Amino acid sequence: MPQTFDPQTDSSRFRAALGSFTTGVTIITTDSPEGPIGIVANSFASVSLDPPLVLWSPAKSSKRFAHFAGARRFAIHVMAADQRDICTAILGSKTAIRNVPTHLSHCGMPIIAGALATFECNLETSHDAGDHLIIIGRVTKAHHTQGQPLTFHGGQYGTFAAQHPSFE
Repeated sequence: MPQTFDPQTDSSRFRAALGSFTTGVTIITTDSPEGPIGIVANSFASVSLDPPLVLWSPAKSSKRFAHFAGARRFAIHVMAADQRDICTAILGSKTAIRNVPTHLSHCGMPIIAGALATFECNLETSHDAGDHLIIIGRVTKAHHTQGQPLTFHGGQYGTFAAQHPSFE
């Protein structure tokens, strides 16, 4: 039976409850005076088809926060199941993107090879949201390919297994 708790006073249980929601894994990249920067995030969502808008939410406590909070352009990559090592590398170092197979987009953004989808964005707006910032990007170019996504659930990476309904 589920136990009720106060998320204001029990942040570890609140975090565990949030972790029960399975998400995809993204890496956001941007250019900076230090070169290309990457950050791993599972706080990605579509916002609008017309105009084409997406959002993600970096933590203010991240050492990379300033790079992304001030970025006018960024690219969001939906990672494939076989790209877990790239995520681990990016988590370990903000400059690890330099060692990942990438190419530059038409506007100079680092684009990760092999991602299932990539959304090249211009900053549309951002909103303060507690210990995070909600960043909304206007998608200027998108790339998509088929494949299995990398997922995240309960603090662990995983993969998605499609279930086909049985017709009996």
